[in-house]
Amino acid sequence: MKPKKPIESLIFNLRQQKVILDADLAELYGVPTKVFNQAIKRNAERFPADFHIQLTAVEWENLKSQIVTSSVAASNSHGGRRKLPHAFTEHGAIMAATVLNSPEAVAMSVFVVRAFLQMREHLAANSAILKRLAEIDKTLLQQDAALSMIWKKLQPLLAPAPEPLLEPRRRIKGFNPNPE
Repeated sequence: MKPKKPIESLIFNLRQQKVILDADLAELYGVPTKVFNQAIKRNAERFPADFHIQLTAVEWENLKSQIVTSSVAASNSHGGRRKLPHAFTEHGAIMAATVLNSPEAVAMSVFVVRAFLQMREHLAANSAILKRLAEIDKTLLQQDAALSMIWKKLQPLLAPAPEPLLEPRRRIKGFNPNPE
């Protein structure tokens, strides 16, 4: 079973955590959002704060503006959600699959876990690249300073030599170069 959208596109950064929204998880697991949230509510003890968060109104507005067109915004036949959505971390998404306990939920939980792992790998790769770029930048700055110093020392050597000052010629007695 493969999801309609790439799972990575359903994962958002919220409160310094990677999360996926309840409506998106419900769709992945093949259940209505209402049924999904009821199952979560019935098993609240399985979803501590580091597995599950309820969005604030401000967070939901900001997220909706990021999503632009989303099945999440129109997940209700009444023209939108009536309650603020829930968001689940990687562990919360896996726990939701165990709560639902349907074959679809179990199969999709594998895809969800892989998506989170893939994002983690991308972040690690990006972090390594950024670290290497910082090292290169530091090296270039050091080399730039060294080259600047060499240039300043070479400047006098590269400048054209000034015309030598001619010493006044000795006058020859009895010779007048400017006769009047």
